[in-house]
Amino acid sequence: MALHRIQVFRIFERIWHWSQALLIFTLLFTGFAIRDLHRLIDFQTAVNLHTLAALLLLAIWIFATFWLFTTGQWRHYLPTSKNFAQVARFYVYGIFKGEHHPYVKTYRRKHNPLQALTYLAVKTLIFPAIWISGLLYLAVSFGLFDSLQASGVGLLADIHTIAAFAVLIFVILHVYLLTTGHSFAEHVRPMITGYDEVELTEEEYAYLKQDEPQKIQD
Repeated sequence: MALHRIQVFRIFERIWHWSQALLIFTLLFTGFAIRDLHRLIDFQTAVNLHTLAALLLLAIWIFATFWLFTTGQWRHYLPTSKNFAQVARFYVYGIFKGEHHPYVKTYRRKHNPLQALTYLAVKTLIFPAIWISGLLYLAVSFGLFDSLQASGVGLLADIHTIAAFAVLIFVILHVYLLTTGHSFAEHVRPMITGYDEVELTEEEYAYLKQDEPQKIQD
């Protein structure tokens, strides 16, 4: 295995990532205004922006899910026990001792085991909770699901808010980890340029060299 600089994030993935980040920040900002946690914008403006951002994000996620499964990129999110203990130890102990990150990206695994498990949990638990509660809440506001208006709307709002705080915690941890190990710029650069250093076997390098030479930068 040898390190090579190759494209690990395709253009769609980068657009998906940054548009998703912008819309999530918009949703958190407007959502907290709706819940009266700040008054930087008025209630009706917050509701309108929140609904628009949510529908845009939902459309992006539907398209991204289709892209993940049609390109095989979903495999990068499968959890694995390989190197899991070493990565977990690094984040609990080694990171505070200045140790090097024990995981090096490979062609088939661009996320470390802890990242893959976290992303999978966010995509299969937190996001569905926030989407289902949000869409039901929106439906109630349009007069649908009358039975929920009397007894369940408060519960829906609470579930939606709890899921929103879970997303906020994920965002804070995500940004915090970008400040550890390598510099912040080094962590962010691959999601801008698409290229990063990845371990390749001789067979993988030969395959890319012949079939997808545009992905190799070194």
